[in-house]
Amino acid sequence: MTDQRHPDIEIYVKNCSREQIEEWLRSSAEAVEFLSSKGQIHELSLQFGSESVAVMIHEKVAGKAWTSVWFKSDKTPWEKDLDCAHAASEGLATQIRCIASGWNDGDDPDEYWKVENGNAEKIQWQN
Repeated sequence: MTDQRHPDIEIYVKNCSREQIEEWLRSSAEAVEFLSSKGQIHELSLQFGSESVAVMIHEKVAGKAWTSVWFKSDKTPWEKDLDCAHAASEGLATQIRCIASGWNDGDDPDEYWKVENGNAEKIQWQN
């Protein structure tokens, strides 16, 4: 895995409502602006310092338990998906998953980090 900042961040949140996720986002950013909602996909804009970051929340992406939160920029407080996963797991008191690497050629597409209760372990996540 590369030590470089990921170009975007995506985490998967287990068993939390959109409202709980948005509350966590409000506690993580200086400002949150709701942009649009279409079914189970919600677009927001977050302000981190002078940077505006587009965020997409997609409910029920893997079964009914998982919600994707995709920060479409590298201008977040977190360098990597795993850093964000730790922050989200602590803030939401739930299990968070994220890809184990930065989507490089040759990486195992089913290898994920499972973050819960301050611990991270690599798992194979297959639907």
